[in-house]
Amino acid sequence: MSDTTWLQRAVSALTAFRESDRPVVSLARDLLWVVAVVGGIALVLYLFAGTWPAVVTIESESMVPNMNVGDLVLVVDEDRFGELTTWAEGQRTGQSSFGNYGDVIVYRPNGADSVHPIIHRAMTYVDTAAVVESGLGAYYDDPHGGYITQGDNNPYTDQPNLRLAGVGIVEPVEKEWIIGKALFAVPLVGYLPLHLAEFAVVVILVILIHDFVLARRKEKNE
Repeated sequence: MSDTTWLQRAVSALTAFRESDRPVVSLARDLLWVVAVVGGIALVLYLFAGTWPAVVTIESESMVPNMNVGDLVLVVDEDRFGELTTWAEGQRTGQSSFGNYGDVIVYRPNGADSVHPIIHRAMTYVDTAAVVESGLGAYYDDPHGGYITQGDNNPYTDQPNLRLAGVGIVEPVEKEWIIGKALFAVPLVGYLPLHLAEFAVVVILVILIHDFVLARRKEKNE
């Protein structure tokens, strides 16, 4: 009996919340709907891509012209829809993506979570203790095996030429550092995540204006 009473109260509260005309309740209801829709989309993307984040935004010109600032890129698990292919392998087999041989990967430099992930093309894979010649003529004594990466618009590879604050010289990318590989990009849509705070304010304002207009119409009808 107590369970039934508790259930009845929960249903009654939910009904009151759903049918309430109070502005605060109406706003909360609309915001919960937005959160539910966004959460549902994120879940579908995760199940499809097998990785998180499932989408990233291009924030620099290092991959121009094949990826541009503001592009929203869908990222999938590195072995989904085919094994990860480097530029060197793609040159031999003909496999390409985003206007060049091989796959574009998203990785955490040196495995660090303190900096933004990098999205560059996987150029080749080197074994332990390999020596890599950069585009600038420098040599990098690799402390471990991993992928050598490079932006399509950069004249040199990330390893050993890229140095990041708090990370140091970017090392060859171990497989554990790879978030995923880029599948396709949608132009301009990525500007939305870059201005997420502004977008949230606009959405809230639109909801408030919508609720205000509906309330005024209801008052006139009554």
